[in-house]
Amino acid sequence: MSEVKVLLLRGVNVSGANRLPMPEFRQMLLEQGLQQIHTHLQSGNAVYLDPGVAGVEAKITAAMKDRFGFAPPMFVMTLAEYDAILAANPYKKQGVADGTQVHIYFLESPIAASVTSGLSAHATGGEAISVTDKALYLLAPNGVGRSVLATKLEAGLTMVKTARNQTSATAIAALARTITV
Repeated sequence: MSEVKVLLLRGVNVSGANRLPMPEFRQMLLEQGLQQIHTHLQSGNAVYLDPGVAGVEAKITAAMKDRFGFAPPMFVMTLAEYDAILAANPYKKQGVADGTQVHIYFLESPIAASVTSGLSAHATGGEAISVTDKALYLLAPNGVGRSVLATKLEAGLTMVKTARNQTSATAIAALARTITV
């Protein structure tokens, strides 16, 4: 059964590392049997129609290693799963006003409560975090670049994760909705 999916890669095209040209990335995804492929920005965000390709994530990983020489951690989810993560964001209103103040960290595994409380202790200037099993939401009203909490999140969360600001996250969802099943 065909399904719209969202793919988020961690750490591509950041400070010159893991260079991934989006046209070549789209072509590689097409070669794996995916359809209606669209990318958002240059940071490894893709949406596509999966017609039911068996083992597609392993195929993408292998193809990336072969073609680009690296295979970063990836998060693949259905559009419904992605939408549920966005809907659970407790800082949506702040993100509507300025989407760069709200970041969504997509998580490989749940965070222990002790880690969350330890990280919360670093919040200053209206910063806050909230956690579900699939995501951590960061409100950084003064910007992520100046946030001690954001720095502590990167160091303190040992599981595989990738973050998108609310502006990018909602744009990815909108792009996925352009795909016809």
